[in-house]
Amino acid sequence: MDIRALWTAVLAQDEEAIRPFFHPDARVDWVCTNERFTLDEYITANCRYPGSWEGEVERVEEQGEQLVTVTRVWPRDRSFSLHAVSFFRLRGDKVARLEEYWADDGPPPQWRQEMKLGQPLK
Repeated sequence: MDIRALWTAVLAQDEEAIRPFFHPDARVDWVCTNERFTLDEYITANCRYPGSWEGEVERVEEQGEQLVTVTRVWPRDRSFSLHAVSFFRLRGDKVARLEEYWADDGPPPQWRQEMKLGQPLK
């Protein structure tokens, strides 16, 4: 499976390009917001999500029928960014299950800054 091509379709919010990557009975979980979607619901939620998006797949890990990606996503105006950690369970060459965790990028909380804990990653 070309996971980068799937992410390109997702970020472009292109329903016709997304659908062939998935089994018709695929299940998608957005864990942070406690939502489970059928394939049709996932495509609707993704393609009608407000705004226009860009992104970059930063990491791909493959283990048998599982792919894990870390993807940085931002709106076209680059006013903020998010990271998605996505676990793709494949059946053959199509996604049967997708479990995603989305988080806003930003500075550490003030209390940790005041304690001078940690170092910047970049």
